[in-house]
Amino acid sequence: MGTLLGICISEKRGTKKGEVEEAVLKENWGIEGDAHAGDWHRQVSLLSFEKIEDFRARGARVDFGAFGENLIVEGFDLRRLPVGTRFHIGEAVLELTQIGKECHSHCEIYKTMGDCIMPREGVFTEVVKGGRIRRGDAVDVEPPAPDRPFTAAVITLSDKGAKGEREDKSGPKICELAREAGYEVKETLLLSDGTEPLKSQLIRLADQRQMDVIFTTGGTGFSERDLTPEATTAVCDRMANGIADAIRNYSMTITPRAMFSRAVSGIRGKTLIINLPGSPKAVEEALEFLLPHLEHGLGILRGTAGECGRK
Repeated sequence: MGTLLGICISEKRGTKKGEVEEAVLKENWGIEGDAHAGDWHRQVSLLSFEKIEDFRARGARVDFGAFGENLIVEGFDLRRLPVGTRFHIGEAVLELTQIGKECHSHCEIYKTMGDCIMPREGVFTEVVKGGRIRRGDAVDVEPPAPDRPFTAAVITLSDKGAKGEREDKSGPKICELAREAGYEVKETLLLSDGTEPLKSQLIRLADQRQMDVIFTTGGTGFSERDLTPEATTAVCDRMANGIADAIRNYSMTITPRAMFSRAVSGIRGKTLIINLPGSPKAVEEALEFLLPHLEHGLGILRGTAGECGRK
């Protein structure tokens, strides 16, 4: 059990947060009166008191809220907790949605100390049950349920789509079929073809958001800008090309042009990344084949399913 040592809010983004004795958490929104509340996955931020104290021991003079954190919690190494963990504070319940964040511009703390702990030690949550919280409240942690739905993210790669010159139909088709199969689609992105933006998003979705599966669509052919397989391979710890080969073999029974797919599949941490074709028809065919079998592999990655071998 931990303790809530501080509550901090700010009315405008980009301004320092100030301490308050108590606050009201609004379901699916965040802290009432805080500028970062909203309908997104980073409604309330948390930072470990112990990490702040370690930073102070290095000579930093920082008050609660200086890192942009909403809640300061004693008793937990927050970044070690998996996404899906729930925090019970007073009447409210928060669910962990992201570990750390990308630092787009260095804050004053970084400029002074050459370091800032929020990008790597801060965590972000959604409010799943509202209620009033007060400084000094006990904080209980509930681990993720082993039978919770698998989470998914969908990334469409298309130069024309990113420019608004072509409607993305493949990404929405993946979302539709995944949701019908029981997946929680947490994020959808539309990126230009190429490697660097895709690599950055794959790393974020796997490491910080800890998605169970990331589906990409597009960028797997022979065109010069078709670099989805290269970006995927670059970020994976291990490859899982049995999946890509199986999709290709199945697609070959429909059209011989499937031989021109360079799609790959791989694993980063506990996240499976699967390249899918670029057309809505090919996406639908691939997922109708793949989805009935995919949960077993994801269960093995999550640690809730056992390997099944033949003797």
